[in-house]
Amino acid sequence: MSLADLETRLAEDLEALCLPAAPWVPAREGVTDVLVIGAGMCGLAALAELRMLGIDNSFAIDAAPEGLEGPWDTFARMRTLRSPKTLTGPALGLPALTFRAWFTAQWGRDAWEALGKIPKGQWMDYLRWYRRVLTLPVRNDTHLSDLRGDGDMLRVTLDGPSGTEVVTARRVVLATGRSGLGGGAVPEALKGVPGHLWAHSADDIDFRQLEGRDIVVVGAGASAMDNAAAALESGAARVDLLIRRSRLPAVNKLTGIGSPGTELGLGSLPDHWKLKIHGYAAQQQVPPPSHSVRRVSEHENAHFHLGCALTGASEDGGRLRIDTSRGSFTTDFLIAGTGFRNDFADRAELSQIAPHVLSWSDRPDFPKDVSPDGPLGSAPYLAPDFTFLEKTPGTCPELGRIHCFNDAAMLSHGKVSGDIPAVSVGAKRLGRAIAAAFFAEDVQQQFKKLQAYETAELSGDEYEAATALPGQ
Repeated sequence: MSLADLETRLAEDLEALCLPAAPWVPAREGVTDVLVIGAGMCGLAALAELRMLGIDNSFAIDAAPEGLEGPWDTFARMRTLRSPKTLTGPALGLPALTFRAWFTAQWGRDAWEALGKIPKGQWMDYLRWYRRVLTLPVRNDTHLSDLRGDGDMLRVTLDGPSGTEVVTARRVVLATGRSGLGGGAVPEALKGVPGHLWAHSADDIDFRQLEGRDIVVVGAGASAMDNAAAALESGAARVDLLIRRSRLPAVNKLTGIGSPGTELGLGSLPDHWKLKIHGYAAQQQVPPPSHSVRRVSEHENAHFHLGCALTGASEDGGRLRIDTSRGSFTTDFLIAGTGFRNDFADRAELSQIAPHVLSWSDRPDFPKDVSPDGPLGSAPYLAPDFTFLEKTPGTCPELGRIHCFNDAAMLSHGKVSGDIPAVSVGAKRLGRAIAAAFFAEDVQQQFKKLQAYETAELSGDEYEAATALPGQ
């Protein structure tokens, strides 16, 4: 089978399933039904599901150039994906839309069996194909610059190649990936340090400039390991990893309950169970992949400093002075592999809605022993359809039309809007919720459509009326 054959098979499967459904949402002049912010994996899956459900007056935007959406060919510095190759990812239940089908159509079953982890560049090639074969409408090089309510609509300001444009939309989906609603989590010690001396692991880093230099990497997660390896492979003189814990976590606890039950049920649990499960997993931490750690440790000039927390940093004669819980030293450059945050502080485009969003720590039953500013407390408390809820009812009703379909939704919905394993579960949950909402909002027009329907099933010549009952 060739890739062309696979595309023919996919088209036939979609035809057999009557997908995409015929458009059914009443058109409103000058109004987009759903605008998806972000065209990475989650944004594409969300947009694809909406169109499968007949909500075709929708499109996505992405700030990146076409083909560079998401992290895969930008700040993802691993060699391969961490997920097993067998996961179906954004395929939405369609076998011909899986990575496996795409791969085997080009390289065959033997190559599939020989494949270990999926090379990250190859995964990006698959997502480019996914977008093309489903003809998903995406505007690239386009930034969201403002989002606010406008009566019963949303007014969305976009900056793109042709200038500034204001789009009126009924719904907006924030499919903004790992950065979610905030951005990179920066250690307090680095705030105020000149920017040329450090970077976050998600920044655009020219690793060629690190050749022959001393580098510090803060963190022990997968991104910290990947960035340390990239620095070493680019010829860094030495790389020192500052790891706060006395040992690296070894077990990915959430893998232990990975199942359709978790994907479908975690988002429906009572709040105390969501907090208990995610809090325990966060406390245990997710280990970096074994192959990522070995990629670093195979270099003799890599140094793992366990039980060594970053406590301060400052410029020192053109270099960077590092203060730790175990002492001080100087280095040339620091990379913070410290994850992401959920707060809106640096997101000007969301400033109109940010003050009104209900977070988990705003709930009266939020545990007193959990930090309100930590990852759990700062997470948005979302409705079942991924929409934000108001901190003070009635102050920002437009939140009920903005869907948080990114990593920040994890505490409310489980891992269905940020990682490969359950993204189709999340996209279907989101799409069905929006479809149901549109039908309810348009029920008067739907009823008029019901009344106006006059296509006859019977012509009148299929039967003849009896003139008498039996015995008469």
